[in-house]
Amino acid sequence: LLVSVILSAQATDVSVNKVTPELFAKFPTPEKMHAVGAEKIFSYIRSIGLAPTKSKNIAAACGQLVRYHQGKVPKSREELEQLPGVGRKTANVILNTAFGKPVIAVDTHVFRISNRTGLANGETVLEVENKLMKVVPSKWKKDAHHLLILQGRYVCKSRNPDCVRCVIARECEYPDKSAC
Repeated sequence: LLVSVILSAQATDVSVNKVTPELFAKFPTPEKMHAVGAEKIFSYIRSIGLAPTKSKNIAAACGQLVRYHQGKVPKSREELEQLPGVGRKTANVILNTAFGKPVIAVDTHVFRISNRTGLANGETVLEVENKLMKVVPSKWKKDAHHLLILQGRYVCKSRNPDCVRCVIARECEYPDKSAC
């Protein structure tokens, strides 16, 4: 999951899903991924945006997993963010998806929806995340990130939002629903 999330930054799920089956079949462990190095990893992920940087980060992150974490992905945000290529959003995705922690990763979709609807207005990702953590009920925190991403991809799109299909249109603060 860690490698997939690193690859997903500024890339589509489709592009990530094209390269990961072969990559993971050849190098199924952090030990093997680190051992082959960035150049070999690059040869498998070259079609993904920012592949040169991502291949270096993946090799280095896998090296740190082997060296400092017995080949296991750490379970704290602080330790995750020390890995190359891992920022707060990636750490939150890992904590939520792999470890079931009630955190909300704020990506471009979550940021847009939170501001557009008035759910959690903020100028920065961290501000939106902090507000979401306060307003989203505890029982929904584990699923909020995934649900908001789906809403952003398929309904509340950046261009031409489909307000007619939106389940929260009545509560939404987006001013120009007539354009939808």
